[in-house]
Amino acid sequence: MNNMAQTKLRPAFTLIEVLIAIATIGIGITAMLTGIASSTRVNGEGRSITQAAFIAQELREWTVKLPFRDPDPGDADNPPGPDGSDPQAFVDDLDDLMNVVYSPPRDGLGSPITDMANWSQTITLTWRDPENISTTVADGASDVINVQVVIARNGIQVLTTGWVVSRGADE
Repeated sequence: MNNMAQTKLRPAFTLIEVLIAIATIGIGITAMLTGIASSTRVNGEGRSITQAAFIAQELREWTVKLPFRDPDPGDADNPPGPDGSDPQAFVDDLDDLMNVVYSPPRDGLGSPITDMANWSQTITLTWRDPENISTTVADGASDVINVQVVIARNGIQVLTTGWVVSRGADE
């Protein structure tokens, strides 16, 4: 017998099978790298939202502690709004925060959060009808104020929130 006839053919990979395997592995690695990049971006956005919520909470703590009306008798006849510089440095009542932008943002005591210089707080106050808080009234015309805050990072809005503050019975 001929030696060639006795040799059994062994199964082997063809060039097409090798190329298909390489392409499949390449697609899998590409999908994995895309998933990692997406996860990193989502984690970064989640961190930004968490920081923005922290900054908004700090501002909320500050606003609910402030007197509703100016405690200085000399300022009693002033219209609602900031009484000083821009941004308002001295805040002794809630309406001093009307249409103020702080960058860096302020903490719960009104002090700048210096390590967050690329963040800002934009504060808008609107007076509301106590019988229907969805109805806006003239500035200073009610005992209910809606505080709206926009938190931004590098000029890009990250969070918008708001709350209602009403004058206490002891004011």
